[in-house]
This record gives sequence, structure tokens and C-alpha cells, in this order.
Amino acid sequence: MIAPSTLHGLPRLLAEARAQHTGVGAFNVVLLEHAEAIVAGAEEAGSPVILQISENCVRYHGSLTPILRGSLGIAAAARVPVLVHLDHIEDPELIMQGLRLGVDSVMYDGSGLDYAANVDATARIAARCHAAGVGIEAELGKVGGKDGVHAPGVRTDPGEAAAFVAATGVDALAVAVGSSHAMQQRTAEVDRDLIARLATAVPVPLVLHGSSGLSDDQLRGAIAAGMTKINISTHLNGLFTRAIRAELEQSPTTTDPRRYIARGKSAIQTETARLLRLITTQSPRITQ
Repeated sequence: MIAPSTLHGLPRLLAEARAQHTGVGAFNVVLLEHAEAIVAGAEEAGSPVILQISENCVRYHGSLTPILRGSLGIAAAARVPVLVHLDHIEDPELIMQGLRLGVDSVMYDGSGLDYAANVDATARIAARCHAAGVGIEAELGKVGGKDGVHAPGVRTDPGEAAAFVAATGVDALAVAVGSSHAMQQRTAEVDRDLIARLATAVPVPLVLHGSSGLSDDQLRGAIAAGMTKINISTHLNGLFTRAIRAELEQSPTTTDPRRYIARGKSAIQTETARLLRLITTQSPRITQ
């Protein structure tokens, strides 16, 4: 297990994993129970973990403050290193609010902009984040599936990705390599050759979005090819929901939400621990 005192933010955490050819698990928080269960799973596995708060999650809770402060409190009490990260944020002001509230890292999503506009906006936000001592992830090449957008043919060009990182100064880059957001079946396949080319061309760690749609073998293969930060959300939400549904079917008169939510939390904890053990096991690196 890595001691909390040896890690200092997103760049350090990802750089260490990249050097060791392992992955870092990043799991989305929807409710505070997600954060509690994810951290419990990370403690069980003895691995660092990243708690991610998306713009959709912020809208659900009405504002950033309650869910971010709650997640930061859970992270601070953890027995393993835990970072709290803003995920897929398109609103720059929400990122500034996160910086004021003490978020550990952010992902600015300018992938919907044209290349020049994405570079300009990302560079400005990266400068603000770095001035606050906060790491930043960006995205180049839209990952399919999110908000109904499905573009299976879109891929990130290695040369363009290297130029983007040089122009923006970001600490990690999410790339399009064949995964898709919100998949409920683990049937997607990533382009490992492209990942290896990207890992060679890009000087910062690569981020795999839409990892819920990948099998265990695909996850291990993506990490072996050069992926570092592994984002997972839909897969855990499915387990959470099915566990709660099973509890309510077995005990239809139950009214105490703690009883059925606890079963959902247990499902998330168990799978988080399993996935972290899977992705933090060192794999031989595939090179080009």
C-alpha cells in the first residue's frame, strides 16, 4: 500500500502509476454513499483512488458545495490516498468554484469546441489551476456515448495530442480510442495500437473514459498499451441499482432506506476493491 504522505496531487499520482505500468482507478460519485463505498473498496484493496464529481452530479445536488465538501471529508478520513476530482466540467466558473472550495484536481472538457478554441480555453484554465496548485486533465477527440453522442469512428491523433499538451500545459489527457460513455454491457474494444502510439507521443499520462464498457482483459490491455487513469461510473451504478432492487424484492415491506442502500454500497465496495486490484497489477508495456 502507498502511504498517503508520499503522494501530492493528480500529477504525482498518475506519474508514479505510469512509471510502474499500472492504472489509477477514478470512480464517479453520484450520492455520498458512492464516495463512502468507493473509499471503503480502496481501503480494502490498499490502493489510492480518485473520487469524481461530474457536472451532471452537481446539477442533481443543486450546487457543488454539499457534494464536494462531503466527498472531501470522506477523502480526508481515508486510510489510503484519495483525490477529489471534478469530471467533465464545461463551465469554467464551476471549476473556479471548485478551486475555491479546495478540490484536488479538475477535468476541463473543451472537446466540443474546435481545436483552436479548445487549446485557448484549456490553456487559460490550466494556468488558473496550476496557480492554485491543482492538477488538470483535458480531452482531445470526443469520446462517444455521452449525452447521446455516439461517434465510434472518432479517434485522437497522436501528433495533434502531443501539440495540444505542449500548447496547454495540462497534466493528463483523455483520448478517444474506441471506448464509449454510459455502456451497460462490457463489450467495447479499444485500439491498443493507437494507445501505444499516443503513449509514445504524449508526455503526460493518458486517461481512458468510458471504461465501464470494457472487460477485465480489455482494461488490462489498455493499461499495458499505455493508459493510466481509468474512469468508471456506469458499471458501478448498475451494480448499486441491481443490489438495491434485489433487497427491495426480497423485503417488500422495508421502509428504512439505510437497509437497502447498505446493500448497494456493499456491491460498490466489493467491485471497487476488485477493479483496483485488477488495474494496479503491473503489466508488461506494449510499445510501438
